[in-house]
Amino acid sequence: MDAFQKEIDERTNLTSSNKFELLLFRLGTDPYGERSELFGINVFKIREIVPMPAITTAAGTVSPMLGMVNIRGQIISVIDLPAVVGCVPKSGLNILLVTEYARSTQAFAVESVDEIVRLEWSQVLSAESKTGGNFVTSIARLDTREGDAETVGGRLAQVLDVEQILHEIMPANREMSAETLGGGVQLKPGTVVIAADDSKVARSLIEQGLTAMGIPYLMHKTGKEAWEKLLQMSAEAKQQGKQLADSVAMVLTDLEMPEMDGFTLTRNIKADDFMKAIPVVIHSSLSGAANEDHVKNVGADAYVSKFVAEELAATIRKVLVK
Repeated sequence: MDAFQKEIDERTNLTSSNKFELLLFRLGTDPYGERSELFGINVFKIREIVPMPAITTAAGTVSPMLGMVNIRGQIISVIDLPAVVGCVPKSGLNILLVTEYARSTQAFAVESVDEIVRLEWSQVLSAESKTGGNFVTSIARLDTREGDAETVGGRLAQVLDVEQILHEIMPANREMSAETLGGGVQLKPGTVVIAADDSKVARSLIEQGLTAMGIPYLMHKTGKEAWEKLLQMSAEAKQQGKQLADSVAMVLTDLEMPEMDGFTLTRNIKADDFMKAIPVVIHSSLSGAANEDHVKNVGADAYVSKFVAEELAATIRKVLVK
């Protein structure tokens, strides 16, 4: 029991060192049967992994939805993940990954599960600047050593953009206007919100919300990009004899991001004497008491789960209007 608890504690405490664990799985080959690639999802999103149970297919169900399963009394929708990304499972759909994501529970059918690997976020690159498809948010380099960001070659895993997948399969009506979001917010003239999220659909929704509230912003795809922008703006403010608050009203950040996660970004901001007064709001699909405790420990000013526009707007308003 002590060893089991130690393993849980170690996994939970990864967030303090810009590390995380990735569950690797396979979806089959490409349509030509030429290769079987690795895919990955953050272990914190996985509630459980179960052998494929009987699936009930409701009338009118169309691909990539497979139907529903009953897991200990909870009815959960099942998504054919190979069909989403264009793979062909050679041995069938054998495993369900039950995930808790953005306040919802769903199951993804996959061909097989390989292993869990522990990585630094510096080993993960944004796929948007590479060759990732519509549903790939980043590329994980599995065989690089800690601190060795320049290693070439080795195994790669495609980290799926679950937010984008769920948005396209089960789109929600998210009308955003100043009225629906509780009114606009007037920032100090010349200030902006620095925002960071690696998901395309999340960035789009955040941008819509900030625009509806009349809040100017600078959007970034990774925590590292946001941190570098803050360093640049800090240097400029110091040269001009100003405070960073004269140009940055708030930082809004996701947790899971390539190169630098939101925990590390927040910790860097709060450890810097020139930046620490800038409020930080963490906006993440990772939920649970453990993550919320870590948010408090790194000094974030607020935490809000994805994605309810009205709650995000209310949290932003509470932080900005003091």
